[in-house]
Amino acid sequence: MNENFRSGFVSIIGMPNAGKSTLYNRLLGETLAIVNPKAQTTRHRILGVKNGPGFQIVYSDTPGVLYKTSYKMHEKMMHFVNESVADSDVLILMIDIKGRQFTEEIKEKFEHAKAKKIVALNKVDLSNQSDLEAKLEEIKENFKADIYLPISAEHGFQVEVLEEYIEKFLPEHPAYFPDDQLTDRSERFFVNEIIRNNILKLYDEEIPYACEVMSLSFKENKKLIKINCEIIVERDSQKPILIGKGGDGIKNLGIESRKELEAFFGKQVFLELYVKVREDWRNNNNMLKQFGYDQE
Repeated sequence: MNENFRSGFVSIIGMPNAGKSTLYNRLLGETLAIVNPKAQTTRHRILGVKNGPGFQIVYSDTPGVLYKTSYKMHEKMMHFVNESVADSDVLILMIDIKGRQFTEEIKEKFEHAKAKKIVALNKVDLSNQSDLEAKLEEIKENFKADIYLPISAEHGFQVEVLEEYIEKFLPEHPAYFPDDQLTDRSERFFVNEIIRNNILKLYDEEIPYACEVMSLSFKENKKLIKINCEIIVERDSQKPILIGKGGDGIKNLGIESRKELEAFFGKQVFLELYVKVREDWRNNNNMLKQFGYDQE
């Protein structure tokens, strides 16, 4: 290993819908985190590994910082954020120029972090120059950082500049992961996330937030992957909504999810979905552990 090799953990934090997952995917060059206009899309910490000449970056996508935790699941999600901040070498605070920008919770987490700090003011393509300048001044008054950078994660504006700063801030350290490893997550995890993202797309109101997806089996051969999954809901009344009239809802969910799974794995997928009620699972520690919320 080169003596000057650099490696470190780079965490992205911010309010829900700030664009964290969009930036994460763009920096990584892979689509590992689900992106959806609905709030609170990301529930877990997802590590993504990017290798380059003389460096390795371990990116963390994290749930949006909540100012109020309504369920034990939310508490677990905030634990992922806190853990990510604590072990980061570089910390990126994402702020949506048009959205709710920060809370005292975010400010406190950012101020106490020992990492190199970058404030990324996102979605600047939706603003004008005078508003942008005013917002940057406001941010500088509220956050002490090493770099303040206006970006557009969706369109890639100044993302390369952001990458240059990240590489510059990495400490000298051997690689943490083999150079052929992309993520710390299993194939089943991404199956669950793809299906959950389609639930977010196809259903409204409380249904997507009351759902969790768990792979029961994953069997692969050279041409085909057979997957069986359970979709967990909280109440009996939610099950028929998810299934839909005549089974149309669950059928459409299966069709859309299978398309994305086949694109993700590059082979044919046979997918079976079942719906099961587990009352108040978002407040049940044993169930949360089963669903991976105590993994990290």
